[in-house]
Amino acid sequence: MIVLGLDTCLSSCSVAVLDGERVLASAREVMARGHQERLARMAQQVMAEADLAFDKLGRIAVTVGPGSFTGLRVGIAFAKGLALALDLPAVGIGTLEALAAEAGQDSGRLVFPAIDARRGQLYLQAFEDGRALMAPDALTAEVAAARLAELSQGQPFTLVGSGAALLADLSPAARIVPAEGADARTVARLAAGREPAPLKPLYLRAPDAKLPA
Repeated sequence: MIVLGLDTCLSSCSVAVLDGERVLASAREVMARGHQERLARMAQQVMAEADLAFDKLGRIAVTVGPGSFTGLRVGIAFAKGLALALDLPAVGIGTLEALAAEAGQDSGRLVFPAIDARRGQLYLQAFEDGRALMAPDALTAEVAAARLAELSQGQPFTLVGSGAALLADLSPAARIVPAEGADARTVARLAAGREPAPLKPLYLRAPDAKLPA
């Protein structure tokens, strides 16, 4: 199955097209904003590099959060529109799951993906051998560190994501893997074996933006 993977949830824009496990083409750019302007063009470039027409795709995969409110909605809206236009199924993948899957390929069994959520919080989840040990949550660094200690029970583990550095001092034995965002290649691989479902953004807290008084 040929899958187009997309990620715009964090500080990068990533697009990849895979045929099974084989990567046909991929592109990734680090950016704090501007995903909306770049995503469609990057998708066109990746498909052209793979020498594929869009009607050859079997499904669309996209990260659905947690992440920046604007970024994740850009990716979901694009995936929905493309899936509708091509009459294709779409699959949503959690950002934390995608980060864990990428880091877990060479880091051992226990992986904690952590995203800097600002305002003194982290988005955190735990995985062991690809299996989620907890639901995604928004936690302070101190509570997150306590959760790491509780779940790791002295085992070696990996911290991956933009929030990993915030927990490094509280978890000195951890292996740290910085990441600006999920890799669309991993998103596509995870989605290949999932049942399609309506795409819904995963929000772990209310938006930061406020209407002017």
